[in-house]
Amino acid sequence: MSIYFLPFEKELAGNYNKLETALAFDKIDEANHLEEKINAMRINIYKDLDEWQITQVARHPNRPYTIDYIEGLIEDFTELHGDRNFADDPAIICGFGRFQGRSVCVIGHQKGRDTKAKIARNFGMSRPEGYRKALRLMKMAEKFRIPIITLVDTPGAYPGIDAEERGQAEAIARNLREMATLEVPVITVIIGEGGSGGALGIAVANRVLMLQYSIYSVISPEGCASILWKDASKAEAAARALKFTAPSLKSFGIIDEIIPEPVGGAHANPAIAIEKTGEYVNKHLKELVQLKPHELQEQRYNRFRQIGKVIKVEQNV
Repeated sequence: MSIYFLPFEKELAGNYNKLETALAFDKIDEANHLEEKINAMRINIYKDLDEWQITQVARHPNRPYTIDYIEGLIEDFTELHGDRNFADDPAIICGFGRFQGRSVCVIGHQKGRDTKAKIARNFGMSRPEGYRKALRLMKMAEKFRIPIITLVDTPGAYPGIDAEERGQAEAIARNLREMATLEVPVITVIIGEGGSGGALGIAVANRVLMLQYSIYSVISPEGCASILWKDASKAEAAARALKFTAPSLKSFGIIDEIIPEPVGGAHANPAIAIEKTGEYVNKHLKELVQLKPHELQEQRYNRFRQIGKVIKVEQNV
């Protein structure tokens, strides 16, 4: 996989070229020195990223996707296809496997790596049949008392005419209602970008975890800028206003825990990012499987009801 450098990472590019040259000629000492230098530069670059830079990291093309997490964490994974109504949607992967020796249902958005895969998976933007497929497997998991893990990484649900004709809004709304009543543990992990109802359609969970450099919002920065200022080029300003990074959302009570990423982001060392995600999911899953079905429902209901605050403003008459 070729290395892609974000605009604020450009200073790393020259040192990476030198490192590759040193490794090619077996200059071990020089390579070790360059690796230390690159690591120090990464620490300095990533110690204080702003909202727009975090958005770029969340969208990094080398960032691990759902398939990577499944390959790294789930044994004997079997993917199931189709919504039994219209078609299969490759933008959402659904299946069953074993996580830490426990049977689980895994559902996640998949963007695709190369151009062919991106087109086939519609850049991770699901049509209604994707959400209906996801719900079909959730209900199957509930029937057999199998915990559900969902991985969110989408700009949003697909807004095309064909998706609207087949009931995009209804499919997402039905998922929100049905997920709220599931009698099995549900854990959601925001692994990249979580956009709008497209993300929430598989994210009504008992626990919502979020990778350190991911984003989760009702709208993309570009969409927000287009609505507020009629100018998508003001996306950077919109990113600052949306407060959609992990620390902000943790302070608002929208997510439950932040999963730390390796120095330089998940794309810098996908294996460590995947392993760390598995540790956090396992910790929360062990807690949730101890709860009874009605306790899981109640906890999930209360979790979402407690989001937000009502501020009463006294008016002098």
